[in-house]
Amino acid sequence: MLSLNENQKVWKNWSGIVHSTPRHRVYPSRVDEVVSLVQSCVKEGKGIRVIGAGHSFTPLVQTGDVLLSLDHLAGVEHVDEATQSVWIWAGTRLRDLSEALYQQGWAQENLGDIDTQSIGGAIGTGTHGTGIRFGSLSTQLLEVQVVTASGELLTCSEEQNRDIFKALQVSLGMLGIIVKVRIRVVPLTVLHYQSERFSIDDCFKRLPEFRDNHDHFEFFWFPHTDVVQVKRLDETDEKPSGGRFWNQMNQMVMENAFFGMLSEGCRVFPGLCKPVSRLSARFVPTGKDVAYSHQLFTTQRLVRFNEMEYSVPAEKMEEVVSEIRARVTAQSHAVHFPVECRYVKGDDIWLSPAYGRDSAYIAVHMYKGMEHQVYFRDIEEIFRRHEGRPHWGKMHTRTAAELSGLYPQWSAFQDVRKQLDPGGIFQNDYLRKLFAEK
Repeated sequence: MLSLNENQKVWKNWSGIVHSTPRHRVYPSRVDEVVSLVQSCVKEGKGIRVIGAGHSFTPLVQTGDVLLSLDHLAGVEHVDEATQSVWIWAGTRLRDLSEALYQQGWAQENLGDIDTQSIGGAIGTGTHGTGIRFGSLSTQLLEVQVVTASGELLTCSEEQNRDIFKALQVSLGMLGIIVKVRIRVVPLTVLHYQSERFSIDDCFKRLPEFRDNHDHFEFFWFPHTDVVQVKRLDETDEKPSGGRFWNQMNQMVMENAFFGMLSEGCRVFPGLCKPVSRLSARFVPTGKDVAYSHQLFTTQRLVRFNEMEYSVPAEKMEEVVSEIRARVTAQSHAVHFPVECRYVKGDDIWLSPAYGRDSAYIAVHMYKGMEHQVYFRDIEEIFRRHEGRPHWGKMHTRTAAELSGLYPQWSAFQDVRKQLDPGGIFQNDYLRKLFAEK
């Protein structure tokens, strides 16, 4: 077991809002090392949590015991063309997975807008992209290998240990340590990207068209304005265009460097939030691009923030965003980050926020270091009234009693959790409270 160095004792998540001081931080490079570590923790009564890239905003991995990184259990095997699937070590970062698949002529059918997460962490928290015909990354999972509290290496799929598999597809790391996954892939895909500036009313009028007639659609509303940025992605037979360097440079300069400078100004002088949001709305990037899917799904995010995101029924998108807009105006919230609005296909994964329904995912952000509690609380109250289920990796204040009523398979998940981890070594204080039984 590798202990922390003195200058590495405190672990922090990406935004810096979650931190902990684990007794040990370990980096296994083989499955048998994971098995031995788990057995040791069970024997000594220590808890163990797994970290990925730290992109969750909730205290999912906060621990004073053992913090395990799978960074050394990373890599991508050759794609099986017959089954259109590939085995991946759980510590593999999404950007490395995309590149490895690209080199073999394959891709994931959908991705979120950040690719720094590990594949294990992305699946475990229900990470998603956008597109009403596409599910979260967890729906791409075909098979999983997990080390349970007993030290067993268990293989699960729709055909083998199905109940455990449905629980593992979004499990928050509570059922064991996922070491390897097999996911569904698609032949390398070229997408046509278009970004346009609309009034929010015009966007709402065309919402069914945008949602149903495009492969991937999302929009961003800029607080204190009536402006939205509409992004659409569609599969195309066109060849990837040149000049991506300038598109990436524009993203780096405008969406990161310049926006970061403005954000820091808002942190020091919150009164700047309204004019900064209006300035951002005025300069919404418009244009087109043609590139491989993984190059267009994701963007580089260097400006750090905290985030709350909820899933509501897909048909509630306009109503909920309208209420958010009215609340921001009425309360004059000091916020300059746009509200991100996406669609995700419903699924049958027990703890998926899209369980049993096509969903609208709506996210609010606040620049790191700025007061976010009042803003998030006000917007969360709207989500609550519309059957909202929180994204597991994003901030929320829901309780076990509330969550159990939102997930029809909550009790089934709890049963599997108790079966696989009766001593609770894969939980921490946050998860014990979040999944407390009545």
